[in-house]
Amino acid sequence: MYEFKLPEIGEGVIEGEIVRWLKRPGERVSANEGLLEVMTDKATVEIPSPIGGTVREHTAAEGDICPVGTVIARLSPEEETKTAAKPVSHGVPRNGDANPARGREAKILATPAARALARERGVDLTSVDPDEHGRVTKRTVLGAIGPRVANVPTTPPTTSGAALPAGKPASPPASRATVATQAASPPPPPRRSRAREEPADTYIPFRGMRRRIAESVKRAYSNAVHFTYVEEIDVERLVRLRNEAKDAAKEQGVSLTYLPFVVKAVIHALRKFPIVNAELDERNARIILKRRYHIGIATTTEHGLAVPVLRDADQLSLLDISREISRLGDATRAGTATSSDLTGSTFSITSLGLLGGMHATPILNHPEVGILGVHAIRRVPVFDANDNVVPGRRMNLSISFDHRVVDGFEGASFLHEIKRYLEDPTLLFLAGI
Repeated sequence: MYEFKLPEIGEGVIEGEIVRWLKRPGERVSANEGLLEVMTDKATVEIPSPIGGTVREHTAAEGDICPVGTVIARLSPEEETKTAAKPVSHGVPRNGDANPARGREAKILATPAARALARERGVDLTSVDPDEHGRVTKRTVLGAIGPRVANVPTTPPTTSGAALPAGKPASPPASRATVATQAASPPPPPRRSRAREEPADTYIPFRGMRRRIAESVKRAYSNAVHFTYVEEIDVERLVRLRNEAKDAAKEQGVSLTYLPFVVKAVIHALRKFPIVNAELDERNARIILKRRYHIGIATTTEHGLAVPVLRDADQLSLLDISREISRLGDATRAGTATSSDLTGSTFSITSLGLLGGMHATPILNHPEVGILGVHAIRRVPVFDANDNVVPGRRMNLSISFDHRVVDGFEGASFLHEIKRYLEDPTLLFLAGI
């Protein structure tokens, strides 16, 4: 019997959560075929089986958090499976050969959610067209399934002109008095339909990334003392600059958004107000001012919100920041981001993109002491220098701080420094963009 231990998933990772077993006891697994999914540092990793054989036992259940090196399953190697007196059949061909489609599916770049949905609906991943990034996602699997319309028999409506049964005379027309009496009478109460069964509730396991997110925000909200400050930004000049630069960026294969400009403005503000680029070390009763600028960029995935890290953002150009944000976002959504990609941020930015909203109260990415919320750019009526109402472009920024470390005046001044760079983006060039 082969004892399968939870392997080392990444540097510094000491434990992992069993999110989903891909093979059940009695099922065969090929060498290097996915055996289970493990969550660590907000990244879901598919762990392959090191040998071919039959799964005999799970010694860890879905939702368990296990240290690295813990025995989590036992397998019968291929040789024992072939000589077993009573072969187990769980959808595997009788000749004992593994399903060749499974081997091909294991090589496909697919998110864990996509693989789970494909197994549930009986979809062969090799028949699903990938997205523009070459990945099979939950959305592409749903597209392959297509709409399923039930064949419901229809009953032709009965009209006043319907034919009567043969031999039955038609009723004489009602008199005016009868019609008047019927009109004055209250309508009969609606017939109550037969009692029907209540639809069953859906139960979603509270584990994996969703549980990690819950633990993270609870820890941040319980430990830090939040306060939020909101400011409106005049982005007329920023919009013009970005429009002028995006064609040149496109020639270099970069889709330039406004976010890299925000990242640059944040870095300059952090340099002026280092108390915001800090961490409160309560155990040793000290505030740690960080001398590196690792900016966390909140990213939405199929499993929830993750925060990949733009490392040493102060040393990157606008185009390099844009490339790295795109790379990190793709890796995080595909579940291939590394531990280094997802840890070590010193300040975070969260953007709702086109949804934007007016303002929000971002929750700190503990143990950081500041997080910036970026909202949508809107066309609004504004007053010009002559008090005439003209169209303008405005964007709100919401920023939350840990009041134990950052005072209100410091926090407001920090956001006004960001505002200064975004309202006059030429300052970014003068400061060495």
